[in-house]
Amino acid sequence: MFFNMLGRTERALAAYQDSHRADPAHVATLRTLAWLEAKQERWDAAEAWFERAIEVEPDDAPTWFNLGYVRDRGGMDEAAVAAMQRATELNPNNDRAWYGLGMLHARHGRHAEAAAALTEAGRLQPMNGLAWYALGMAWQHCNEPDKVAAVIEHTLTHDPQTAQRLIRDTGRSDYTHRLGSMQL
Repeated sequence: MFFNMLGRTERALAAYQDSHRADPAHVATLRTLAWLEAKQERWDAAEAWFERAIEVEPDDAPTWFNLGYVRDRGGMDEAAVAAMQRATELNPNNDRAWYGLGMLHARHGRHAEAAAALTEAGRLQPMNGLAWYALGMAWQHCNEPDKVAAVIEHTLTHDPQTAQRLIRDTGRSDYTHRLGSMQL
C-alpha cells in the first residue's frame, strides 16, 4: 500500500500482483487488487478480482457489497443487484448494502422493491437523510401517500433539509407549514 499512498497506483498494482502470484488464495491481496483497479475506474478488472476473492471466501458480506458497488459503477446493474442482495443476505445489518440495493431497484423503476430495501437502510441508519429521501420518493412512485407522510414526519425530526427537499419533490405542500422558517 506504500506505493498507493504515494499516488503510484500502477506500482502498487504491480506489487500486489507479485504478491498474488506468490499466494493466489490470499483474500486480502485479492480485495486490494480489486480496490486499486476500482480506484482507476477499471470496473471489469475490479469485478474480476472481487469474484476471485469470493471464490476463496464465498460468504464474505463486505466483498459481496464491494462487488455490487463496482458492478454498479461499471453499469452492470442486474449483476450489481444480485451482489447487493447477497451482501444483505449474508449481513442483514449492512445499511450500505440495503441502500445500494434500493437505489439500483429505483433506477430500474422497481419502486416497491426499492422501498423494501430502503426501509431496511433507514431502519439501520435513522439519521441517513439520503436513504430516507430515496425511501420517500420510492413510496411516492408507489402511490403510497401515507407512507410518504410517515417518511416526511421522520425527516422533519431528524433531517429538516432533507424533509424540505422531500416535501418539494413529492409535491406535499400540505407539509410546508411544518418547515417553519425554512423556505421551499
